[in-house]
Amino acid sequence: MSRVGKHPIHIPSDVKIQVSHGIIEAQGKLGKSSVFFTDDVIVSHQENIIEVRPADESKQSRMMWGTIRRQIASLVSGVNVGATVNLELSGVGYRASVQGSNLVMQLGFSHDIVYPIPQGITIKCEKPTSISITGASKQQVGQIASELRTYRKPEPYKGKGVIREREFVLRKEGKKK
Repeated sequence: MSRVGKHPIHIPSDVKIQVSHGIIEAQGKLGKSSVFFTDDVIVSHQENIIEVRPADESKQSRMMWGTIRRQIASLVSGVNVGATVNLELSGVGYRASVQGSNLVMQLGFSHDIVYPIPQGITIKCEKPTSISITGASKQQVGQIASELRTYRKPEPYKGKGVIREREFVLRKEGKKK
């Protein structure tokens, strides 16, 4: 069983934390965000440290202990440093560009895919075949990367599609004569 919850969360000096009934709010240089937590855990906040512990010895409390601790750690690092996911477009003619507040992708369909960029998220395309998604919420950045990936998942024969950075695409051998 993991013991992630035992480790305290150290808060950087430029992040302000506010703990109230079931809500933790963090404000940093990249914005303001919050996390809800249940009565299964007890969250205590001293000067620059947050500690999470289970309310009792039930299985539910012990499960939520590590989960809430990890969510709070992601919240603190998100408002301070941010989260980034890089995607690569692999395939002939696959391109992406940012036009205004939309991401326009050409993925081999007869039409362009227009994805509206949500508030608080920054998408950059340094090269036509790379997409960089940045934001304060690690969950939201990952969700957007997952949504973009669903438009053209990597296929195993030629390796074409939208691929996360450092993702390994298992390649299959094609037909033999």
